[in-house]
Amino acid sequence: MLFKGVDFWPHGTRFPVMSLRKYFIALSAALALFSAVELFTNGLNFGIDFVGGSLFEVKTKSGPIDVPGLRRSIRALKLGDVQVQAIGETGSEALIRIEKQEGDDKAQQRAVTRVTKTLGADIEIRRVEVVGAAVSGELKQAGFYAVLSAIIGILLYVWFRFEWQFGVAAVLALVHDVFITVGVFALLGLEFDLSIVAALLTLAGYSINDTVVVFDRIRENLRKYKKKPLTDLLDLSINETLSRTTLTSMTTFLAVFSLYVFGTEVIRGFAFAMLFGIVIGTWSSIFIASPFLLMIGVKRDWSGLKEGRGASTSRA
Repeated sequence: MLFKGVDFWPHGTRFPVMSLRKYFIALSAALALFSAVELFTNGLNFGIDFVGGSLFEVKTKSGPIDVPGLRRSIRALKLGDVQVQAIGETGSEALIRIEKQEGDDKAQQRAVTRVTKTLGADIEIRRVEVVGAAVSGELKQAGFYAVLSAIIGILLYVWFRFEWQFGVAAVLALVHDVFITVGVFALLGLEFDLSIVAALLTLAGYSINDTVVVFDRIRENLRKYKKKPLTDLLDLSINETLSRTTLTSMTTFLAVFSLYVFGTEVIRGFAFAMLFGIVIGTWSSIFIASPFLLMIGVKRDWSGLKEGRGASTSRA
């Protein structure tokens, strides 16, 4: 017995993306400007990975946790800024953050010991992280270089794979995705730590994958329709890959959404960054990358159109 496949997306769409490109770019420019304002005014809420300090994940052995009482007890130790945040759905768990102590690593360890004694036997300590000033500075620098290296590597790959116009357009769309995602963290005041850097790197790979699929179809259609106007050709390429881009994004979004809803507090920030990144990355792959390519000036006579260069085989 033969089963027919189920269509989740209409075929033969003809969305006029290029005729509306000014509005799409204007919206993205507004989001990027808003992100820049938020980063300048509010800044990022760096986690202990980047600013140093101590983090405790605790859970009461019975009953709900007394967050105000716990906060008062730890602040009485005079260890500086103390944050206590309830987590989980049972009300019995909390995260305790203590600012970096003056002095060397031994000062941080002494603070951890004092907090541990204050918590008492009724509270179970499930996780403790201590990051010194030197390590936090190195991590912040390493995180920045990791994201920058990924962007440069993607530029070189797309340049080699296609042509420099494609590489620049892809990187502009990628920077757009990362910058707006970081701006959302500044707006919401969410903690920005190494797990978020990992999410941004994952987002970079995911976003460029969708963009390359669209660009591959553009290159294929440049060979096929040598006299078709570029705006029409770009529209055709976007619509031909629209089902693939949309369905892939929806599937990934549902998987990451499950992590966000059912996962622990430790991975919730990562999951949120991925959720928003999937949305903004899909937006840029469909509505931003190709208009950037048109603005930069893709040429019909570039070397990729010459005989002998391998033809694309990707399909939506």
